[in-house]
Amino acid sequence: MIGLSTYAFFWQLSERAPVRLTLTGALEATRELGISLIQICDYPALDTMTDAELSDLAEAANDLGISIELGTRGIEPRRLDRFLHLAQALDAKLVRSMLPGLDTPEEIATAAASLSGSVAAYERASVTLALETYEQVSTVDLVQLVNEVGSDQLGICLDPANVVARLELPRDCVERSAALVKNVHSKDFRFARQDGWVGFTYSGAPLGTGLHDYQHLLATVQPRERGINEIVEHWLPWQQSPELTIQTEREWTRDAIAYLRSTE
Repeated sequence: MIGLSTYAFFWQLSERAPVRLTLTGALEATRELGISLIQICDYPALDTMTDAELSDLAEAANDLGISIELGTRGIEPRRLDRFLHLAQALDAKLVRSMLPGLDTPEEIATAAASLSGSVAAYERASVTLALETYEQVSTVDLVQLVNEVGSDQLGICLDPANVVARLELPRDCVERSAALVKNVHSKDFRFARQDGWVGFTYSGAPLGTGLHDYQHLLATVQPRERGINEIVEHWLPWQQSPELTIQTEREWTRDAIAYLRSTE
């Protein structure tokens, strides 16, 4: 299923928007685009929402026919417990998180032991925990960690754009993690020369126009055959003005949805 991340509304939700989009507004915009899934990812207000506020959010999503996934950062038991509570309150079936840097086999073993306790609770609740591919941890180490825990409710959120920062090739990341993928972040990326040809800028591109070989991802991971959601997000640089930036963000989202539907 195609979904939208709150990162697809990054600038619209930010303080730089002339009229800042609310979370309920993001749900409504998702529905208007014909999408029925949103991943509320790295959204600070989730940390302090009361049960009453969560109930209101769940009701708003239900009224719009929108399913929810969640995203946070870290693997501390307290944080994962909080997001399991949020997932249950919002009927979310997946929580994406990310690891701190793991530099030694001992750190991987410690992280695996810590995760095992939290994942047991996710198993009982039938909620999946998906750890994102990031530059802090090599894909090889991330795969090792997930395999060490050995739970069907623990897997990988595949975002091959992130690993370029540790000089991994996106295709290698896709191939190494494919069997363990539970969630896909669908965004594109490119390099551009900076002014004066002094270095490069690595940033986003409209999906299907950059360096990401999305057809390779589809063939290797087979997300649609396996029921893995593809979540649209962007790395959109600021575009000179709030109005142009928000207009471009909306265009990139519409284009990404059209691209994904064209490959079905």
